[in-house]
Amino acid sequence: MTTPQSDAAAGGAAAEGVPDEGERWARGRWIDLAAVLSFLLLAFCVTVRFWVSPDAGVRDNRSDQAQFEWMMAHGARVVTHFADPFTTDRMNVPDGVNLMANTSVLSISLPMTPITVGFGPRWAFLVFLTLGMAATGVAWYFVLSRVLIGARGPAWLGAGFCAFAPAMVSHANAHPNIVSQFVVPLIVWRTLRLAEPGRWLRNGVLLGLVIVWQAFLNLEILLMTAIGLGVVVLALAVGRPELRRAARPFCAGLVVAAVLSGVLLAYPLYVQFFGPGAYQGLSRLIRGYRTDLASFVAWSRESLAGDARGSVWLAKNATEENAFFGWPLAVLVVALVGWLRRNVVVLALAGVGLLFAVFSLGREIRYDGHDTGIPAPWAALEHLPILHSVVPTRWSLALTPIVGVLLAFGAEHVRQLTRRHPAARRQIRFATATVLAMALLPILPTPLPSVRLDPIPAFVTSGAWRPYVAGGHSIVTLPLPDTNYPDPLRWSADTRLDLPLARGYFLYPDTRPGKGRVALFTAPPRPTSTFFTTIRTTDAVPPITPQDQVAAVDDLRYWRAGAVILDPRLRQADALRRGMTGLTGIDPRYTGGVWLWDVRPLVD
Repeated sequence: MTTPQSDAAAGGAAAEGVPDEGERWARGRWIDLAAVLSFLLLAFCVTVRFWVSPDAGVRDNRSDQAQFEWMMAHGARVVTHFADPFTTDRMNVPDGVNLMANTSVLSISLPMTPITVGFGPRWAFLVFLTLGMAATGVAWYFVLSRVLIGARGPAWLGAGFCAFAPAMVSHANAHPNIVSQFVVPLIVWRTLRLAEPGRWLRNGVLLGLVIVWQAFLNLEILLMTAIGLGVVVLALAVGRPELRRAARPFCAGLVVAAVLSGVLLAYPLYVQFFGPGAYQGLSRLIRGYRTDLASFVAWSRESLAGDARGSVWLAKNATEENAFFGWPLAVLVVALVGWLRRNVVVLALAGVGLLFAVFSLGREIRYDGHDTGIPAPWAALEHLPILHSVVPTRWSLALTPIVGVLLAFGAEHVRQLTRRHPAARRQIRFATATVLAMALLPILPTPLPSVRLDPIPAFVTSGAWRPYVAGGHSIVTLPLPDTNYPDPLRWSADTRLDLPLARGYFLYPDTRPGKGRVALFTAPPRPTSTFFTTIRTTDAVPPITPQDQVAAVDDLRYWRAGAVILDPRLRQADALRRGMTGLTGIDPRYTGGVWLWDVRPLVD
C-alpha cells in the first residue's frame, strides 16, 4: 500500500532521473548477462584455434590432451557400461590403472557423457576446457558481487583475473581440471555461510557436497583452498572479535561438512592411497619443478607482452607458468596491500599469498634460471604425507585467485572514494584506469598455439582391431605409449575404450627394488619396452640376441597381446618395424594405415 508521501517521493525521483528499484534490478540483470557473455567470449578467444580447426590440438602439451580425452571416454564408459569409476583395465593391460591416483575428473566426465558419446572425446575435452575457464569467471563474479564485495564492476575485474590470469591461460595448455576452478568460489561462499545462525546442518551439508565435487575435479586445488580458507577464517576470528559469537554454528556446520565429505570420499581415497597402482609421492625430478623467483615479475609467453624466448628458462614448460604477473601488477599488488592494510581479509590474503609463494620456490631458491644454493622451507615439508604428491611450483598458482580478490577489493575501495569525493571523481577514475591499464593490458591472454594432429588410422576407426582383442587380448603399439607418445590414448578414446592398450600414459608406482614406489609417467620398464625406447631415442636397431627374442615373447604374453601395430608416419617407423620383426620373426602386413603383427600364435 502506498502513501501520498511515497508517491510524491517516487514522482520526485523519476523527475530527477533517479532509477527506481525495478529499473535498478533490470539494469543489474543486464550487467550480469554482459559479464557472463564476456567470460564466454574470453574463453573462446583463448581456445579459438581448436574450435575453428577439427584437426588442431594443443601444441605445447599433446600428451595431456590425449590423456584427458581418454578420461572423458572413461567417464562415458562408467555411465554406459557401469565400469568401475576408480580403476580401469582398458589401459596398462593386465595391471590396470588407479584412476583416483590420476586426474580422472569424474565430476565433469560423468555429466558430460552425452557430449562424449554424441560428438566424441575430442569435442568433450574442448568443451570442458573452454567452459571450465568461463565458468570459473562466472562463479567468481557472482560470489564477489553478491557475497564478498557487493558491487558488480569490481567483481567483474577480480573474476576476470581469477579466470584468465597468465597462470590460468598457461594451464589451459591441456589442463582443463586446473583451469576449471569454478567450485573454489562456491567453497568460499558455503564456508562463509557456516556462520549463519540456525542453519548449521543445511550449510554443513552443502559445504560437504561442494568439497566432494572439487575432490573429483582436482585434489591439489582443494588442498590449497582449504589451507587458504583456514588462514583467512583464523584471521577473521582474531581481527574481528564480534564474529566470535558465530563460532558455534560455524564449527557445527564445519563438523557436518567434514563428516559428510569424509564418508563420501572414504572409499575413493582408500583406493587412491592404498589400492592397486597407488604410489608413494612424486619422483625427485617432478618435485624439483619449482617457481623461479624472477618469474613473479616476468611476462608469460601466452600474454600480449610475452615472448617464449624471453621466459623459456623461467619455467619447466609452457604449461607450468604459475606466476608471471609482470612487474607492474606485482608492484600494484604490494601497493594495494599497503593501502588496504586495515582490512583484516586483505592482510590474511596477503599472508596466505606470501606463504604459497615461498612454498612454490621448492627445496632450493632459483633466480633467473640459475640455482642459488639457498635452501627454501619446502625442503623440510616435501616428504610429508600428501605434500609429497604436490608439485611445488603449483603453490604459486594459488596466488591467482588471491590477487583477483585483492584487485576487486581495491576497485571497490576506489568506488567508495569517488562517492565520498564527487568533486575529484574524474581524476580518481582517470588515475585508476591508467594504473589498471599499465598492470593488466600487458598480461591479457592471447590464443593458445595449436598443432595439427595426425588422423586416427583407419585400422582403429573401422573396427578392424576387434578380432585381435577377442578373448581378453590387448593391442600393443610401437612405440609403446607414454608421455612422449600419447597418440594411442586418443585412438582408444575414439573407440570408447573398447580398444585395450598395453602400457600407456598415467601415474604408476615404480615397483623396481629400491625405487620406493614413487610415481612414474607410465608402467615400470620391461625388456621390450626398453628395447623400443632405445630405438626411438637413437633411430637405430640394437643387436638382437636370443635372450631379447625370448624376453619379447614373455612380454607379449604378459601384455596379453593380440596384435602389435605401428603408425608408419612416425619418424622412427622403419627402425621400429625392423626391430619388431627381428624380435618376433613375424613379417608385418600393411593394413588400415598401420603395420600389423598378428602375435596371437606366440601368445596363446
